Amino acid sequence: MATRAAAGDTRAAEAAKEMAWEQLHSGPWHSVVPIWRDAYSMACLHVAKHNFSSGKFKLALRALDMGLIMGGLTLRDDLNLCIGKVSAALRRKEFSDNGGGLQKGEWYRGFNLEEVVKLLPFKSLSCSTVQKKCGLSLEGFLREHFVSGAPVIISDSMNHWPAKDRWSDMNYLKKAAGFRTVPVEIQELKQDIVTPDYCFAGGGEIRSVNAWFGPPGTVTPLHHDPHHNILAQVVGKKYIRLYSASVSEELYPHAESMLRNSSQVDLDNIDEKEFPRMLDLEFVDCILEEGEMLYIPPKWWHYVRSLTPSFSVSFWWSNEGNSADS
Repeated sequence: MATRAAAGDTRAAEAAKEMAWEQLHSGPWHSVVPIWRDAYSMACLHVAKHNFSSGKFKLALRALDMGLIMGGLTLRDDLNLCIGKVSAALRRKEFSDNGGGLQKGEWYRGFNLEEVVKLLPFKSLSCSTVQKKCGLSLEGFLREHFVSGAPVIISDSMNHWPAKDRWSDMNYLKKAAGFRTVPVEIQELKQDIVTPDYCFAGGGEIRSVNAWFGPPGTVTPLHHDPHHNILAQVVGKKYIRLYSASVSEELYPHAESMLRNSSQVDLDNIDEKEFPRMLDLEFVDCILEEGEMLYIPPKWWHYVRSLTPSFSVSFWWSNEGNSADS
């Protein structure tokens, strides 16, 4: 089958891909034999080759992305090389189809805070707000926030990011990532951001960098994470509510071990009879504006709602010698 696929047999390539896919889902991920991951990558390459030669560039790119996401490491360089070729062909086609490209457009127009507040959870923006500091030094961050575990909004620390200008241009985003399959790592966008110096506080290491892109109304329910976190708001606005780690049990975490970092409480529709302690708990909140970063200490609970179309990046890092920060 592999020989026929390599020779140009489209059906054989699809069959090989499906066979490998079934093996990838035959049990827990850690128990999958590595050769099947490489077999899936190879099959994706063959499928992409056939689609590309037929002018089906989007299908080719999807096959390659799936090879990156689900396949092994052996053919990763080959996949990325082909992705560059297919992406370039797609951009040329889009440029031609649109008569030379799209005009740069605004993501959103107008923002009525009074109307927005009506959509937020109870008591929003009526209690304590997160402290905001401009140009916070690394020494100040360490002394006043990192060591003490106190959230802070840092402004004027992203002005040098290429993303500040580029990501507000929908045409640029479409060219760079519009046809890619989430959750692949998109190099074109990665080059537009800079890891904040604050993320090296404590002498630890970066654990994860994630981009969050979504429409207004996108909600991340109340939960906490094990690492230090800086959320950088590149485009748009987000409402964020924070509860201290000291009140964890008052936030009704799930009993199951896999969900212990998530609250049972829906802040947008609180059941007062089932979760009565929630109503009087202290919290801090804020509207995170474009160009601002929010430091969220480990195990601080947070709820997030996009108020406009939004694009943000989160940086997780751990303390030196303490990968879980527990």
